[in-house]
Amino acid sequence: MELCTGGELFDRIIAKGSYSEREAAKIFRQIVNVVHVCHFMGVMHRDLKPENFLLVSKDEHAPLKAIDFGLSVFIEQGKVYRDIVGSAYYVAPEVLHRSYGKEIDVWSAGVILYILLGGFLHFGLRTEKGIFDAIIEGKLDLESAPWPSISDAAKDLIKKMLTKDTKKRITAAEVLEHPWMKKDVQSNEQAKETCSKGHSRNAFRRRNSWPETNVQQHRHRWQW
Repeated sequence: MELCTGGELFDRIIAKGSYSEREAAKIFRQIVNVVHVCHFMGVMHRDLKPENFLLVSKDEHAPLKAIDFGLSVFIEQGKVYRDIVGSAYYVAPEVLHRSYGKEIDVWSAGVILYILLGGFLHFGLRTEKGIFDAIIEGKLDLESAPWPSISDAAKDLIKKMLTKDTKKRITAAEVLEHPWMKKDVQSNEQAKETCSKGHSRNAFRRRNSWPETNVQQHRHRWQW
């Protein structure tokens, strides 16, 4: 077992407050590599979120390590999964509909990318019901600040990862080959001015708030 002394990616995001597109891409490539390797090995993680990635050290450019495979399963060819798993803000809509496959990991990774680039949660701070309603509705805000100043390539990747139709959703392998991941993108680094450290702290400040809701714990309140 490897000792990771840098803490969670969750806490690093709060401390840093904002990332340039290139910084975000370096972090995100590691996350997607985990998803790609898992899927190649026939494993579905089912609970990807910033809290489940640890930094090896406190160095600014420390590599990430994925943790918490407690909800992961070996993928059975042709099987449709129906059990409710995951954490509220990162759960894919098909999980809430009790009919999903490995595509859910790509959705969750897409939410992480949205946070890295936007500095806030894609559906805002809501009640538990509001979170799930928003996920099912599937409206994605790429218009509010700082998104107008973020590259079209980055937004294109997010859209392809957060596509509700799983047949049209990009795969982990395809994410790694996306232009935004493969080369530098011309971007306005001032785009992050609206994504201050205070904004990020407000979005993530409470571990026990709705973003950390475990879907499984509250499934009895829903008629999915």
